[in-house]
Amino acid sequence: MGVGAENTVSNSINNGGYKEPMEFALKPSPGSEVVAENGDPPTSERGTWSRRLEFILASVGYAVGLGNVWRFPYLCYRSGGGAFLVPYFIMLFLCGIPLLFLEFSIGQYTRLGPVHALAKICPLLKVSPLRQRKSTRSKLMGVGLATIVISYVLSTYYNVLMTWALYYFFNSFGNTLPWQSCNNTWNVVANCSNGFPGNATHLQSASQQFFDHRLLEMTNGIEEAGGLRWELFGLLILAWTIVYLCIFKGVKSTGKVVYFTATFPYFILLALLINNVQLPGAKDGILYFLMPKWHKLLEVQVWVNAAAQIFNSIGISFGTMISMASYSKFNNNILRDTLIVSLANSATSIFAGIVIFSAIGYMAHIHNLPVDNIATDGPGLVFVVYPEVLSTMPVPQLWAALFFLMLLCLGLDSQFAMVEVVVTFIMDGFGPKVLRVLKRKEFVVLVVCIVGFLLGLPHITQGGIFVFQLMDHYTAVVSLMFLAFFEVLATCWLFGVRRLSCMVETMMGKPPNIYFRLCWMVFSPVLVLCILISSIVQYTPARYGKTYSYPAWAEGVGWFISLVSIVWIPLGALHELYSCKGSFLQRLKTSVTPTVELDTFRHLPEKERDTPEAMSLCTIPGKDLVSSPRNDI
Repeated sequence: MGVGAENTVSNSINNGGYKEPMEFALKPSPGSEVVAENGDPPTSERGTWSRRLEFILASVGYAVGLGNVWRFPYLCYRSGGGAFLVPYFIMLFLCGIPLLFLEFSIGQYTRLGPVHALAKICPLLKVSPLRQRKSTRSKLMGVGLATIVISYVLSTYYNVLMTWALYYFFNSFGNTLPWQSCNNTWNVVANCSNGFPGNATHLQSASQQFFDHRLLEMTNGIEEAGGLRWELFGLLILAWTIVYLCIFKGVKSTGKVVYFTATFPYFILLALLINNVQLPGAKDGILYFLMPKWHKLLEVQVWVNAAAQIFNSIGISFGTMISMASYSKFNNNILRDTLIVSLANSATSIFAGIVIFSAIGYMAHIHNLPVDNIATDGPGLVFVVYPEVLSTMPVPQLWAALFFLMLLCLGLDSQFAMVEVVVTFIMDGFGPKVLRVLKRKEFVVLVVCIVGFLLGLPHITQGGIFVFQLMDHYTAVVSLMFLAFFEVLATCWLFGVRRLSCMVETMMGKPPNIYFRLCWMVFSPVLVLCILISSIVQYTPARYGKTYSYPAWAEGVGWFISLVSIVWIPLGALHELYSCKGSFLQRLKTSVTPTVELDTFRHLPEKERDTPEAMSLCTIPGKDLVSSPRNDI
């Protein structure tokens, strides 16, 4: 799992000024309004992508990230090889594609970021800013804010990965690659091995020692923080500077950057594949990656892994897809974009897996070891295993530089989106107030990047790898499924499939087909609930490697990190119920009534409002959009 955005208050902000935000009121029924030349609804002052291709590239760039290169290949081979593709594609077509279509629809229709869009969809799970103007605090609760928090937390350590990629990139230009031998000052010669040590547990490969002792200067655990790695400190500044320069002008600048960052990795992957398949043992590695182990399908964890990979890779429930779609033209074909993004993401995962395992097969052949002894999970796959592979190739410096530049591009696209969704939230909710202090949106982006940099400092201490692993486990694994469940609950069941269909029909001229309606109504919510329950039942504490277990206090910190995002959901629901008037049932009814404006069914007799024919009445010419009090599914 990246993207930019324009100021959400007024286009005049780009010139240093600001305007008071307008009340949101979309009335795009054909025949009842005058649509702007750019296709936006008449009340919109929000910036849009310059070209449709920019939105697609930005969305693909966000979805296709570092996880496609290391997480998917390892999960696939560990979870049954080719057999893993069965649950993977089931989750893709029953959860991934429908929920991405849902997020694109919400963002494009409301033209708001996730916090304010979900406020209109279901006030119970996000206090509506239109209802609660007296308290700024009331605006900062619910599913929408939870998605913002998890995205920002993720961005603070995701940029550390780009810092590592920059470190390897700059170290690729010497006469020899520094991770190629054991004759360096950081090597522990007594247990250093030129190549993979196999079952000799007392030995470490030279690339592993470079990662542990040169890059990280790793301590023995999270209990020993150590000092800052000053080289990484400078590179972290560089990484955040690159992010800032790419997004500070919003979609107008980011839309141009993604032409390179979203396409360049594919050229490198193709070049690596052409090179790798010519190496001895490459075929064995690819077959090991794809060979199905059908008995694995009986393991619940395999299905959980498939769902988690879909959510993490596409970026569902992080709020970024809603934010990106909010800058699309109102009548943009979101169904086409959904299919392009989701299928491109999955195809890239499989393609990257073949590239990685062709190289692993080659290394297994050279060292006469089984593939199991070389393949590994997490950052080690691209920062330990693949550097070792690169050192054996002809002109290794060239391949190493290209490979780590590719990792940098993959990371940047995802980072763009995670940072921009925070900026979108700030400008949607507090634009005029913030701009009175910071004057320009560029300074808002700068502050967001500086805070993100400061929050990333613990990861570049000598004990930072343990902090990184802890946050990744509790953010990308534990928190995500909770947020996914509540987002699906709010949109599919409380807001309702009929309203979602009405939104899609208003934008595209026809309602979604039965496949999407069934997925929203039944398959996606049920599968997400099953995955959430399975994740809770099969919960395992975070670990680093095969031997290090975190102390109890670190586990507590991990759960606190999870709660930082999750806690806003119950707080928002309680606050909404408390703020509404009337009996509990009246408050509950009010809190699940959306404020987003849709066509009404009031012109029909009561008995006809629940008929299938009413589904296609969203776009009757001359009908104004009004808030629908019904919650028909």
